[in-house]
Amino acid sequence: VQLQASGGGLVQAGDSLRLSCAASGRAVSDYAVGWSRQAPGKAREFLAAITPDGRTEYSDSVKGRFTISRDNAKNTVYLQTNNLNPADTGVYSCARHYNGEYDYLDGYNYWGQGTLVTVSS
Repeated sequence: VQLQASGGGLVQAGDSLRLSCAASGRAVSDYAVGWSRQAPGKAREFLAAITPDGRTEYSDSVKGRFTISRDNAKNTVYLQTNNLNPADTGVYSCARHYNGEYDYLDGYNYWGQGTLVTVSS
C-alpha cells in the first residue's frame, strides 16, 4: 500500500484547501487512514482519521474546521481544511493505520513526504 498526499499551497488566513491522499496497491476502504501535520520546528501532530466503516476522529485543534472523507471510486481520502490560520502552516501527510488508538502516531506506517500548506496572515 502506498499513499501520496497532494493539494497543498500558499493561502491567506480564512481560506480553505482540500488535500488529497491517493492510495495504490489496495482499496483505501480496507483500512483506516490518518492525516497528520508537522509545523516547522515542531513535533508531528495527529489531525484526523477515517476507519473502514466510515467513522471519523479529529484532534481538538481541528475539530469543526477540518473534515476527513473518502471516495472509494477514486481510492482517495480527502482532508477539507477550512478557516485556515497561520498556526495551520506545516507539511500535511497521510498514512495507513496499523494498530493502537487513531491519535497514536506510531500506530501508522510511513507518513511520507507530505504536502506543504502555508497560511499567511
